[in-house]
Amino acid sequence: MGLPGSGLAKGLAVTLKTMTRRSHTAHYPDVQPHLPARSRGVIGLFEENCTVCMLCARECPDWCIYIDSHKETLPATAPGGRERSRNVLDRFAIDFSLCMYCGICIEVCPFDALFWSPEFEYAETDIRELTHERDKLREWMWTVPEPPPLDPAAEEPKELGAARKAADKLAAAEAAAAAAGTPGLPEPGDGDGAGERA
Repeated sequence: MGLPGSGLAKGLAVTLKTMTRRSHTAHYPDVQPHLPARSRGVIGLFEENCTVCMLCARECPDWCIYIDSHKETLPATAPGGRERSRNVLDRFAIDFSLCMYCGICIEVCPFDALFWSPEFEYAETDIRELTHERDKLREWMWTVPEPPPLDPAAEEPKELGAARKAADKLAAAEAAAAAAGTPGLPEPGDGDGAGERA
C-alpha cells in the first residue's frame, strides 16, 4: 500500500508539468491547417461519370442523397436499329446536415463519380442551407487531391496490358508492311487512299 496522499502528489506533478509547457495555438483561419491526404471533408461529384444508377442513394444509411433524372431516347445509330434510352441527371444533392461521412456512397459508386475532398469550410447559418446541389458538389471536385502513385512492384492493370498488346501488334504489322514494301494504312485526311493504289 502506498503512502497517503501519493495519488494527489502525482496529479499535482502532472498539472505543474503541463503548466510550464508552452501552449500550441492554431491560428485558424489566418493559417490553414495541414490536413492528411485522405481527410474526409466533403463529397465532390464528377458529373460526367454519373450514370444515375442510384446505388449511392440506395446504400446511404442516412438517406441524405437526393437524385432526380429523366429518360432520353437516342435515335438508332444504324439503319434498321432500334432506339436506345438513357438516364440524364437532373438533380444530385447531398444534405450534409444528415451525412455521417461514412464514405459508403463513394465506395459503392461503380463509375467513380464521387470523391472525398479535403474542403471543410462549408458552415452555414441555417441548417436548411447545408443541402448542397450538384453545382456546389462540382466545384468541390476541383479540390480533390491526386491519387497516390501506384506501387512500382504492383501488377499492371489488365486494361493497360490489353491496350499495350493491341498497340504492339499494330506496330508490328505496320513494321512488317513497311519491310515488305507494301504501303501501310492511309494517313488521316488522305481520303480513301485511292491515289496510293493507282
